[in-house]
Amino acid sequence: MSLKNTKTWSRVLVPVLLLCCVSYYYSHFFLQRSGAQHDGTPRERRERDRHQLRERRKTAKPEQNSERAFSKALCDSWNISQKWERLNFNVSRNAQLFLKLEDFFWRRYLSTLALPYGVKGSELFLMKALAAMASYDMPETIKHLPCKTCMVVGNGFAIKNTSLGSAINKYDIVIRLNDAPVRGYEADVGNKTTMRLFYPESASYNPSIHNDPDTLMVLVPFKQQDVRWLKEILYNEKRIRKGFWKPPPEIWLGKTSHIRILDPYFLQQTASRLLRLPLNTPPKTNQIPAHPTTGILAIYVALNYCDVIHIAGFGYPESKDLKHPIHYYGYDTMKSMKNSYHNLSHEVKALKRLEDSGAVVYLHPHS
Repeated sequence: MSLKNTKTWSRVLVPVLLLCCVSYYYSHFFLQRSGAQHDGTPRERRERDRHQLRERRKTAKPEQNSERAFSKALCDSWNISQKWERLNFNVSRNAQLFLKLEDFFWRRYLSTLALPYGVKGSELFLMKALAAMASYDMPETIKHLPCKTCMVVGNGFAIKNTSLGSAINKYDIVIRLNDAPVRGYEADVGNKTTMRLFYPESASYNPSIHNDPDTLMVLVPFKQQDVRWLKEILYNEKRIRKGFWKPPPEIWLGKTSHIRILDPYFLQQTASRLLRLPLNTPPKTNQIPAHPTTGILAIYVALNYCDVIHIAGFGYPESKDLKHPIHYYGYDTMKSMKNSYHNLSHEVKALKRLEDSGAVVYLHPHS
């Protein structure tokens, strides 16, 4: 074949291959969404959701009614004492927490930053992972709450022996972190989990052990390998283990319908606006890049979604003893944080600013 013919065929084949790729991903998206197109107009769907919510209230169990009364009291107290808009701490209040497939199809997802603060370079991995997922939003029962009360449960030693479990279970939304266990610690940390933020190295192979059946498993992608790991799990592809500081599970039993991917925007805002950290380390230096912990990220996510935010299990021991336990479970000590990628002093100051402004409230004494 002559060089001229080769160039001609290349001009024809390349667009065709790109079209096939886009069609493949779009077919996943269309098939998953097509069922929703026959559910009536948006107004009819909203009315149906409200009717279902009223019916659930009629048949609610006593403990559910108690939780609603608890949430209403918190919200009323909040609205009387100070409106959200009066706080000096300014956040976006962006209610869409998770990435959606249409972000990449219907408009160009512009990002100048790579993970963990943007999606540049990871778009194809994200598209394929999102195409296999069933939903990109919070449950309808939570979305339509007029006032959302949130509890962010940290993994810190401070929550040990607090007996806060029953109080934690009363909040509308309970956010937990990484692989922090619930079974065996219910008295202190409760057992309700609305969503759990995690990354591959912190994933438990069977999420059902320490979560509710309807818990949202929210991937926080810190690097491209994290998204690739999820894609390989969803499509049962060969696992590539390189690029992780700890081997992630090769078998992960998370439900596809309950998987979400947190928008990197929130990690970027946590770093730049809340912690005031540089997003890029200077080139050719030995400086270790500092990233927000999953805990401070979860608080920032709550600030962007919830009306009332209470926290527990945050704060580090005042003791300088490197053998002091750092979590309410396990055997990790302060020594494990010595060379971490986190700037703990920035996080302590940020939490103090949030507490002083009234944006968050601790449920227990803390240092």
